[in-house]
Amino acid sequence: MNNLKGMVFWNALSKKEKKKILSRPIFNKNKKIKKNVSNIIKNVILKKDDALKKYSLLFDKVKLNNIKIPIEQINIANQKIDRNFKKCINQAIKNIYSFHIQQKLNNLKIQTMPGIICEQLIRPIDSVGLYIPGGISPLFSTFLMLIIPAKIAGCKKIFVCSPAPVSEKILYIAKLFQIYNIYQVGGAHAISALAFGTQSIPKVDKIFGPGNEYVTEAKRQLSLFSQTVSIDMLAGPSELLIIADSNSNSDFIASDLLSQMEHGNKSQVILLTDSEKIACLVIKKLYIQINTFKNSICIKKFFKKSCIIVAKNIKECIKISNQYAPEHLIIQTRYPRDVLKKIKNAGSIFLGSWSPESAGDYASGTNHVLPTYGLSKSCSGISVSDFLKKISVQELTQDGFLKLSPILQKLSLEENMLAHKNAVEIRLSALRNIKK
Repeated sequence: MNNLKGMVFWNALSKKEKKKILSRPIFNKNKKIKKNVSNIIKNVILKKDDALKKYSLLFDKVKLNNIKIPIEQINIANQKIDRNFKKCINQAIKNIYSFHIQQKLNNLKIQTMPGIICEQLIRPIDSVGLYIPGGISPLFSTFLMLIIPAKIAGCKKIFVCSPAPVSEKILYIAKLFQIYNIYQVGGAHAISALAFGTQSIPKVDKIFGPGNEYVTEAKRQLSLFSQTVSIDMLAGPSELLIIADSNSNSDFIASDLLSQMEHGNKSQVILLTDSEKIACLVIKKLYIQINTFKNSICIKKFFKKSCIIVAKNIKECIKISNQYAPEHLIIQTRYPRDVLKKIKNAGSIFLGSWSPESAGDYASGTNHVLPTYGLSKSCSGISVSDFLKKISVQELTQDGFLKLSPILQKLSLEENMLAHKNAVEIRLSALRNIKK
């Protein structure tokens, strides 16, 4: 347990120390990973399914006969799922659907001036690839977070990749949503397959879903091929920051910190508090609670990523939090909504003592695919709009064109865009001829 960074007093730190304590692991630092992923992408482009089978055997120790999971296997998956799990999944789906259906965008049509109609058409992305990580445990919850907004958006072609062997729970969810294009491949080779296509896996227009550093690096490299595929975001290690005051529950805080550490060895957790007493209690409770888990040895390895910061007041805690811009933010203070008003940057926020981060991960209704690395300063978590595209339309009547033409002539001339000006004048000339 000596890996826990312990308690630090913010105002006792130098500017350099403050910057270091809020820093993330440098993204894309490992040149070996960059090179390996580049080679994987090239091999998938050249050898397609053969490359997928090769890497599945190399990385997942699985010899694939079929890359696509047979429909029969999907159809019978429900036989291996217990009734209580089905009941819980149904409620989670209901909650996630209820929240996301409100995000659906409507077409827009307005008259900007007489005779000029402008529209915005909302259309679903035609084909999407959903990546569901394997890792410590297959994340069926991530499948819910991606398939529900994709379905609400109206995406017609949905393809799913997950490392072999694909969990029966994932297959059960696929059956619920009538998704039968499931491929048992993971890692950078799965992302590459979705980007370029192979004999088994079709090329998609956009790729969604988090993953390990190889998956993230593959998405980064492939995003440079703008003519090939677009991606949702570059998701780094999971993050949690908690703002707490003297009224907070130290048991609850410790449990939330530990739940986030469970995500993996690069997960980052930070407690910000104005109470030295709460900081000491949380450290004590961390030591007590961790020994109650079967995976406690695994979580202990991740303590070095944790940090407990004592600031002079909650106002300073808010300032630090906005600077860090966490993926997940828990506000456990006496008046959490007062703090919420001053939060500018966060992926997903959990208010009060009874809102554990676990709720957002599974079933409260919000999405858990969120921006990391401080990108919540400018980016949002996954929503229905990520599966949609907007198309603008304009229609000018003859009278509308006449009213707008002097403006078009002047502005195009000022930019020295003479062909633009000519496109207006040609029409004006045609109108003059009609009137003669």
